Amino acid sequence: MTQISSNKAAEILWRKRLAQGRLSALPADCKPATLDEGYAVQDAMATLAGQPIFGWKIAATSTAGQKHIGVTEPLAGRLFADFVLRDGASLPAAPLQMRVIEAEFAFRMARDLDTRAAVYEMDEVCAAIADLHLAIEIPDARFEPFDNIGPAQIAADDAFAAWFVLGSKVEGWANLDLPTQPVRVWKNGKVAAEGTGANALGDPRLALTWLANERSKRGGGLKAGEIITTGTCITPLEIAPGDAIVAEFTGLGRVSVTLT
Repeated sequence: MTQISSNKAAEILWRKRLAQGRLSALPADCKPATLDEGYAVQDAMATLAGQPIFGWKIAATSTAGQKHIGVTEPLAGRLFADFVLRDGASLPAAPLQMRVIEAEFAFRMARDLDTRAAVYEMDEVCAAIADLHLAIEIPDARFEPFDNIGPAQIAADDAFAAWFVLGSKVEGWANLDLPTQPVRVWKNGKVAAEGTGANALGDPRLALTWLANERSKRGGGLKAGEIITTGTCITPLEIAPGDAIVAEFTGLGRVSVTLT
């Protein structure tokens, strides 16, 4: 894949994202065939977008999630600043294709984790964390259908990143047992989903460590100030216009979004 074809694919996907439109597949002359080519398209999209990178998301951090979209490993995507919502915000649901929400733990980096040959261990990655936040991710795909397009096109489509709700900061997070941390999501006043932090690669900190090494391998690393959301703690919950969603992290706080 040439830089010209990567740029073409990136422009198609970014325009669809802004318009909340859909396509069945990328044209043959700019369709990524490998994961490396898919990430090259995503890199080109970041340049094309011309807006700050707020941070990163990790898709497919559970076996069920990987099976659902036909992949065998997690995938990384960028969170763009214009798609970040405040806690309690409203979002139109009608243009969404996937129509699911995910309750997640998100870390803010205190310092850079640069590209290097040595593997990052979890303790070193945790030492580079500034804060832990509660979060909701509302992923979406520019492909229709999206569950059979393969990992290369998923990576090109920013790992299905779309909207992100950043919630409150968690005090004393370093002493928490995140894998066993209960998470409950309420929809319209009723409990609709339950899970734990272990759903994210066994531990949200392990998911973050995976991303640190993935970004080290692919170039760029992680930067101070970036927010890293580490994968859903619940089975993704279906949503529809009119739904009021509250993600409750027992003993830690809540984060919410309303679908209009």
